[in-house]
Amino acid sequence: MAQATTQETICIRSESWGVTYSAKGLCRLYFPPFERVSTVSADPSPWSPMVRSWLEAYWETHLRRPSSPLPPLDLESGTPFQQAVWRALLKIPFGTRLSYRELAAKMGSPNAARAVGSACGRNPIPLLIPCHRVVASSGGLGGFSAGLKWKERLLQWEALQAESSRACHHV
Repeated sequence: MAQATTQETICIRSESWGVTYSAKGLCRLYFPPFERVSTVSADPSPWSPMVRSWLEAYWETHLRRPSSPLPPLDLESGTPFQQAVWRALLKIPFGTRLSYRELAAKMGSPNAARAVGSACGRNPIPLLIPCHRVVASSGGLGGFSAGLKWKERLLQWEALQAESSRACHHV
């Protein structure tokens, strides 16, 4: 039997993000443009305010990086290896980039770069689980489930915020 879910649309900076919650927490994030589809439950999720706050904080220029807590994340859609990769992604600092190979090595599986890339591509909660921070060893972007334009936008945004933060500390 499929687990009941609630799907909502969250508008941040005139963009519609889609979120799906299970009873255990946030289980999917859809990038704009998101068009609302029918929901299984009309009751709003208790985690909606946390997700909204986190997304708003991510895009606030004066914050540099979101400090809002993440809602509970339901990662049960992934295999144990994918879940391990997704947990490792959560440890990559804002504004930092790693290659798939570097992330595999940090996880203790230096020969698993392709498997790490595959797990990144199956990440159900991109942005909150920052798979966009993982790039190809060649310097290329690699892939991204929401499209390379979004990956580039996120990486540029984080680089700009990190640079701005460094400039503020040197004044």
